[in-house]
Amino acid sequence: MFYEEAVRPIMERRFPSLKHGAGRLEAGSEVLGFDTPTSMDHGWGLHVTLFVTSSEWTTELAADVKRVMAAGLPYEFRGFPTHFAQPWSVMTRTTERPINHGVRLADAPGLIQGWVGMDVLGVWPPPVEQWLIASEDHLRSVVCGPVYRDDTGELALARERLCWYPHDVWLYLLASIWRRISQEEAFPGRCGDVGDEAGSLIVAGRLVRDVMRLGFLMERQYAPYAKWFGSAFARLECAPRFTPSLMGALKADTWQERDRHLAAAYETAARMHNALGITPPLDTGSGLRYPERPYLGITAERFDKAIVEQIRDGPLRRLAERRHGAIGNAGHWIDSTDALSGDPWRRAYRSQYRDALDSRSGETS
Repeated sequence: MFYEEAVRPIMERRFPSLKHGAGRLEAGSEVLGFDTPTSMDHGWGLHVTLFVTSSEWTTELAADVKRVMAAGLPYEFRGFPTHFAQPWSVMTRTTERPINHGVRLADAPGLIQGWVGMDVLGVWPPPVEQWLIASEDHLRSVVCGPVYRDDTGELALARERLCWYPHDVWLYLLASIWRRISQEEAFPGRCGDVGDEAGSLIVAGRLVRDVMRLGFLMERQYAPYAKWFGSAFARLECAPRFTPSLMGALKADTWQERDRHLAAAYETAARMHNALGITPPLDTGSGLRYPERPYLGITAERFDKAIVEQIRDGPLRRLAERRHGAIGNAGHWIDSTDALSGDPWRRAYRSQYRDALDSRSGETS
């Protein structure tokens, strides 16, 4: 409504020949539909980004749009201030101009490339490593964020191209999560067996997160960052099947009970895997991870290996087959918000993935 009733009339009056798009495709809980009244204390309000082509965008035009909006927007819209105080971008009432508003003009190709790390509107498809370093949260916001107008069709094209991973990249990511599970599925029991309940809980939490990641991947949805990871998971079709066992594992009082709940979650994931039809059917039953030890598991490496056999991209399959090669995307092994947020770290990860994919021999690149 803010765009249609307040911003659009100004654009059509002052810039009548300027083809543009309008939407919210970047940061903000409201972009993904997870905002609540608590979200309103900072960074929330009447924001909209206006998108133009690279050939149209100039710093002068952006400054002109900013100035025109500062002079023409109402002080309030539907009871909300259009003015923001810095540095936390808090909605603040004012009766003075210029308004420090939340409308900005952006170069659509440049903004989306800066946000996801891929030239979505340029030569396509991009190198595989660009998919592997792209933030799932950022991909989700571009694909799912609201678009109010798209005169040039660039936003629709970007969303179509980013709607989901290429097939072989998807297989690689699935295999990588199964491998992560295989490496730690015995650890909640082993930690508990030596009296380390805290360690058992920590590892169980890691495994719960990886099972949830499988849920996102198998339903072909990008996962948001930590704050909204569980909220988004709860909206997946598979959530009712997983939630009792995953919550059971997190709430269990003993490692034996924890093991049973995790094993049930693995069996659910295994049945979902078979339903995808991407490999020959695999046994979905869980049991002792090691015959001589009392720890339950599903021998998850079976799923990893079966998926890797279906990857047709040569470099990606070689990487997945290598020892220590199936590490998934950057978000699967990096927890630092700063490290996942963009350059210069993103350039370093791109180089590492590119070197690994180019490697033709040896265990390391």
